Amino acid sequence: MQLKGKTAIITGSNSGIGLGVARELARAGADVVLNSFTDRDEDHALAQEIADAHGVKARYIAADLSDSDAARALVETAGRCDILINNAGVQHVAPIERFPTAKWDAIIAINLSSAFHTTAVALPMMREAGWGRVINIASAHGLTASPFKSAYVAAKHGIVGLTKVTALETAREPITANAICPGYVLTPLVESQIPDQMKTHGMDRDTVIREVMLERQPSKEFATTEQLGGTAIFLCSDAAAQITGTTISVDGGWTAL
Repeated sequence: MQLKGKTAIITGSNSGIGLGVARELARAGADVVLNSFTDRDEDHALAQEIADAHGVKARYIAADLSDSDAARALVETAGRCDILINNAGVQHVAPIERFPTAKWDAIIAINLSSAFHTTAVALPMMREAGWGRVINIASAHGLTASPFKSAYVAAKHGIVGLTKVTALETAREPITANAICPGYVLTPLVESQIPDQMKTHGMDRDTVIREVMLERQPSKEFATTEQLGGTAIFLCSDAAAQITGTTISVDGGWTAL
């Protein structure tokens, strides 16, 4: 799939899943807009690195996606959006009765509401261009649940619902909307947790990954950011033109349980 001439905005993309997806889209020829809430030299250098590596245009736009105006301004500032990847997300774990109100509000704002605001601005751009792809990074937790993750699970279920509505509202147009639902993905953040888990459980690396971290992932293997990027590229292809309003699980069988 060649995406030359397309511009992709990827929220929450200066690390982890978002960065991995951005790199794969750039590898396929798309110009990319990276985003997070920081505005550091290294953020802009990361965009330049992608541009140099793949011969595309790449830039970094800082925006705090907990703020609705900032989320909309991100897309407006980019000026063009053929591919929108709503990926930004945060997490907090606590029982419902002890879940901090501020954490709930932040998770819903960043994980769910920001996708509504970016989509609202991007759709007119896609209609004007005559083509578009909205790809929401949901989660296995958009289809199932775990205890102590009330805000995250609620937000990811909401993202799946928003995806379906977006698809129905664009069904007669050359625009599709789908959600990718990853299980556990090997990101630098997850990688950094492995040594502590090894110490806590007295296990070697392979055992702690298989028995603790991937307890609910039947494949006992992490998904990779490259695989998620490849899935996004497929959803941008002509082969996926009639795939809209659905979820694609990249979870090693988690949601088959």
